[in-house]
Parts: sequence; C-alpha cells; structure tokens
Amino acid sequence: MGSVAKEGLQKYLLQLQRHPLRTKAITAAVLSGISDTVSQKLSGIPKLQLRRILLKMLFGFAYLGPFGHYMYMLLDKIFKGKRDSKTVAKKVVLE
Repeated sequence: MGSVAKEGLQKYLLQLQRHPLRTKAITAAVLSGISDTVSQKLSGIPKLQLRRILLKMLFGFAYLGPFGHYMYMLLDKIFKGKRDSKTVAKKVVLE
C-alpha cells in the first residue's frame, strides 16, 4: 500500500476511534453518493440527477450510518464480545 493511502487509512481509523458515529455517518453518505453515481452511469442516464444523489447521501448520513453504528453496538451487547465464527454467523443472520 502506498504511503499516501496508508497515511489516509491511519487518519480514517483515528477518526473512527475518536468520533465513531460522525465518521460512520460521513462514510455512509460518501459511499451512498458514489454508489448512486455509478448506478446512474451504468443505467445509461444521459445527465446525472444531482438531487437524487444528494438525497441518497442525506439518507446515508442521517439513517444508514447511525443505524449501523447502534445496531452493531446492540449486537455486541447481545453476544457479549464473542468473536467465534458461530457468533459472527448469528450476527449476520440477525442483521
């Protein structure tokens, strides 16, 4: 991994550790925007629908990021820190 990418990853992980909810919300917004942009391009839409992209990003920021954050906190409480493969499979099924 290049030094720029490695440094970026370290900064991201530091933000994730210091401000987990904010970092997850912003990450979900960015990924939602990227995925909608790619889906619009692949579907052949001649002009990107910016309003749609922004709404998807808002949804990612306001719902997907926080929901995932609190969902995994709840799953960790339910399974009390177990990390074996059976527990991971149970978490995936519940998710």
